[in-house]
Amino acid sequence: MSNPCREVITLQLGHYSNFVGTHWWNLQDASLSYDPEAPLGDIQSDVVFREGQTLGGHVTHTPRLIAMDLKGSLRTLRQEGCLYDPGKDTSAVTWEGSIMMHEESPPAKNSFLEDLDRLDRGEILAEADFYSSPQPHCSGAAVSVDTVNSQLARVQKAYRLEGSVKVWSDFLRIHLHPRTISVIHQYNHDGEAHRLEAFGQGEALLQGSVLEDLEDRLHFFVEECDYLQGFQVLCDLADGFSGLGSKVTEMLQDSYGGRGILTWGLAPVSHPNATPVKDVYHMLNCTLGTVHLANHSSFFCPLTLRGGLGRRPSSPTAFPYLTYDPSLWFHSSSVLALTLDALTLPYRLRTNSIPMWQLADTLAVSGRKVVAAYGAVPFPMMHGSSLPDALSACADSLPWKPLSACPELGDGRCYGQWTTLKGFEGQRLISSLAPGIKPPTPLHSLHSGEDVLAAYIRSFYPTAPLALQLVSSPSKLTPPFPQIFNQSVGAQGFLQSQSPPPGSPAPMVSSVPVLTSLQSGPSLGSWLSELQRGVSAFDIRRVAPSFLSQGPETADYEDALEQLRLLARCYRDDSGGVMHSSSEEDDDD
Repeated sequence: MSNPCREVITLQLGHYSNFVGTHWWNLQDASLSYDPEAPLGDIQSDVVFREGQTLGGHVTHTPRLIAMDLKGSLRTLRQEGCLYDPGKDTSAVTWEGSIMMHEESPPAKNSFLEDLDRLDRGEILAEADFYSSPQPHCSGAAVSVDTVNSQLARVQKAYRLEGSVKVWSDFLRIHLHPRTISVIHQYNHDGEAHRLEAFGQGEALLQGSVLEDLEDRLHFFVEECDYLQGFQVLCDLADGFSGLGSKVTEMLQDSYGGRGILTWGLAPVSHPNATPVKDVYHMLNCTLGTVHLANHSSFFCPLTLRGGLGRRPSSPTAFPYLTYDPSLWFHSSSVLALTLDALTLPYRLRTNSIPMWQLADTLAVSGRKVVAAYGAVPFPMMHGSSLPDALSACADSLPWKPLSACPELGDGRCYGQWTTLKGFEGQRLISSLAPGIKPPTPLHSLHSGEDVLAAYIRSFYPTAPLALQLVSSPSKLTPPFPQIFNQSVGAQGFLQSQSPPPGSPAPMVSSVPVLTSLQSGPSLGSWLSELQRGVSAFDIRRVAPSFLSQGPETADYEDALEQLRLLARCYRDDSGGVMHSSSEEDDDD
């Protein structure tokens, strides 16, 4: 059945979170129809988009979003945007003396942003175009959004931006509301001076003008919601934004009790200009962020392709059909955005959606508020085959890979799981065997896609509580999403029976099926214990004395490590009970 629109407000805290968020919003924009006569899709875009009007009367759709970043992180993007720009008003200029002008050259724009500027001026791209038409970048253009979209030819155009993306706005397709971007001027994005490197620095930020600015932006977006279901928070985990995010989620918990707060802790595979001391800082920030963000959220899920959050991680997560470069934030954030598109789907559906609080209550039981994510990108389904065929080919091992640096234990134990399959459009969910033909596997004898997927997962997790959703519409990839797929993947994201000849270019992939799983299980106990042991193995006052000098206090730091140890115990105790005293525990850590 159809649901009322339950709005969600998104907060993006930190530069890597804005990388992931930009890809995620580009994916949402690709599924947003500007044609009022078009049939309604699976996803209710109004959950995360708000409708407005320009001064010229053109209808706009902008994200219900607050994005926080540091000074110098925007490059060519104006903080207030240009969607509702009334133009320059020179009537207040009264100075009649001489004026000396100092002009600074603006940063150069890449080919994608230059094409957006051409659309802004009302020019139509003559040769190749986007595989789904973007909004023009400024509404002061001579043509409206809908006019441009209707005129653009649907010819594919590939952008190779790997060498030109410096910040997240370098590949942003859509307009942002003037109240979206909040720049923290106390710290710099570039350079070595005044960097937001430590958890305590971030905690101390949320006061005074920064707090007032955030509250003002929140009130604006909250007050226009009719049925606010909650907040999805994307927060950098490895730098000082982990401290800021901890205070932001605490404020949301205090001010909007009863609303869902789903927090995704983002960490890149690598950082520029990394040093041994900075690696220690990253691990400390991740540790403290995990504890505090989990405390103040409905659930907390780390998202990273890094092999671990410690100082010596294993190799980055590898996907059999992707050729992404883990060292490029532009690449790794695109993979995480694709999985986040599926992970957030349950509360964004037009029909049979699940509110945020119900999703959290299903997974975060008995104090287990940290969950782990897994994903198959793309889901390995052969073009023209069926879901039983695809899953039968993965009979020996699950097709998904870790997205939280938390490998599955493989022992079949799991306290709860939410699985989403997105993007099987045009493929069969059940077998189409002729009468009298014996099914090759038990999966081929089932009569619904839900039964097929549930039976497959229960072959690995026989007793685990399981919730699942299947949505036919795929994630649509629009420029400048990087072409990170190998030659086995066809244009619609399904596997090809025959790969192109060696040396020929890989097909331009314009959509992709994705399978994701959110889990709460014993593997998280091992992961949390490893994180706790990693930071307890050295004397922080000797290895990183400046970390504590910027906060938190030594006692608060030690208390956080104890909370982390007790949290890990929740996942190893089958009753789920939280131990409140170390004397009650076995000394097995």
